[in-house]
Amino acid sequence: MSLSTWDYLTLLLLRPLFAIALVVLFIASGWYLAWKLVLVHVPLVQEIFGLKKKPVNPKPATRGRFSKFYSTLETQNSASK
Repeated sequence: MSLSTWDYLTLLLLRPLFAIALVVLFIASGWYLAWKLVLVHVPLVQEIFGLKKKPVNPKPATRGRFSKFYSTLETQNSASK
């Protein structure tokens, strides 16, 4: 029994391509399901992919030691004048 050229083409090219496509499809569908069901809710993943923006809080005017020190100096100077 001899194989035709179509049989060689199927054996050497098409079957491996279909096998690789099936594996890639299986991995992609598994990743999609994991993404939709689990990974979207993980805070680290949200931060990496920029899905959740961190709220920006404005910094208070007197937030450190120096600003408190200088504000007390200003009140003392205005009181002494």
